[in-house]
Amino acid sequence: MNRYPRDMRGHGPTPPDAAWPGGARIAVSIVLNYEEGGENCLLHGDAQSEAFLSDIAGAQPWPGQRHWNMESIYDYGARAGFWRLHRLFTGLNIPVTVYGVATALARSPEQVAAMKSAGWEIASHGLKWVEHRDMPEEEERRQIAEAVRLHTEVVGERPRGWYTGRCSVNTVRLTAEEGGFDWISDTYDDDLPYWLETGTRDQLVIPYTLEANDMRFATAPGYIEGEQFFTYLRDSFDTLYAEGCAGQAKMFSIGLHCRLIGRPGKIAGLKRFLDYARTHERVWFPRRGDIARHWHETHPHRRRPRPSRMDRESFVGHFGGIYEHSPWIAERAFELELGPAHDSPAGLANALARIFRSATPAERLGVLKAHPDLAGKLAQARRLTASSSFEQSSAGLDALTDAERAEFATLNADYVAKHGFPFIIAVRDHDKAGILAAFETRLAHDSATEFATACRQVERIAELRLQDMLK
Repeated sequence: MNRYPRDMRGHGPTPPDAAWPGGARIAVSIVLNYEEGGENCLLHGDAQSEAFLSDIAGAQPWPGQRHWNMESIYDYGARAGFWRLHRLFTGLNIPVTVYGVATALARSPEQVAAMKSAGWEIASHGLKWVEHRDMPEEEERRQIAEAVRLHTEVVGERPRGWYTGRCSVNTVRLTAEEGGFDWISDTYDDDLPYWLETGTRDQLVIPYTLEANDMRFATAPGYIEGEQFFTYLRDSFDTLYAEGCAGQAKMFSIGLHCRLIGRPGKIAGLKRFLDYARTHERVWFPRRGDIARHWHETHPHRRRPRPSRMDRESFVGHFGGIYEHSPWIAERAFELELGPAHDSPAGLANALARIFRSATPAERLGVLKAHPDLAGKLAQARRLTASSSFEQSSAGLDALTDAERAEFATLNADYVAKHGFPFIIAVRDHDKAGILAAFETRLAHDSATEFATACRQVERIAELRLQDMLK
């Protein structure tokens, strides 16, 4: 099978109603990354110094050497930045989710005590704040397990949430397979939580952000003053809040780092934003664990058959009849690059239509001829397929008067005599009068025009059938 693993559809055009507690119009998730003491450093057994997310412009790793300036910047986050942020959030009674690197937490017992005393959620940010992209899968799995063990030892309970950050292509799957996380956040692909099926496990994903994030103070293009950070947060909040007022409540994640936003000039922008957001009604400031509990209760996952995950026999068995008596369309569609986007009615309809459109004229004509006459002999003999029978009955074609049945018979005969295939129309888009009017109009078409029209109607019938099947 040629399968595309990335999910380009997500919740689709009609995302679920978040139904946040208290009718909140927006859920603002504040995340504080605690990495100080877990970064690359020779003291930590690493081969080089840290070079990521600091105020040192253009920093590079120093192989085999300690980088005193880099270490002291990270130290600032633990010594001063954390406590400034702790005073801010506890003073405003805003709960925070901490992404805590396990080795960093182990080196900061007073900060951990303060987090717990404030009622903050302490999630895992991995064993060490290092790059995972080239890490062998088994080593990453081992480090995930060790992070959970050390976190439990230091904090007093195992982490229920996870975010690696500098992750590998295996990270999301490995953390889901670990089996003990209520949520994971190593994605940036949505404004709402969603469920990920990994083997037999249904894993909740709460997407994170790299743009409403103070890391932009240390990357280019980025922020150079607190006011820019405030402006971006305010504009993001306003857009999402307006969507919430229109009945499409979303989640707004904000990412913070002690050594960055903890600086006096930068935190001023954060303070202005928090003051601004708190002037609005029905704003919820949850921890990510609170979001997870709400989503588990309000939007529990329901597994359903997914076309892109079916084997050939199941796929053709399910969808071989979508195009009337033409299972070859489903057989060929199975060979396409199917993925999560094709698990929706519109997505699978497109895949099947691609096969129909690329078929030879003779093959498409065969599909047209496979369709029954409307209100014809097959219908009277109750020999239609289940789909055709339902469709014709939906427009009342199974309850015609003798005069109406005679009129349909005449029109069918005239149409086939002129064009060489049955009159085809998506009857669920019309009533009986509309069908008769279309009959009269299309009888006047030339056969080339009518062939194209009939083909479009075949595709529309397929789309409607899939909407019934893939609810």
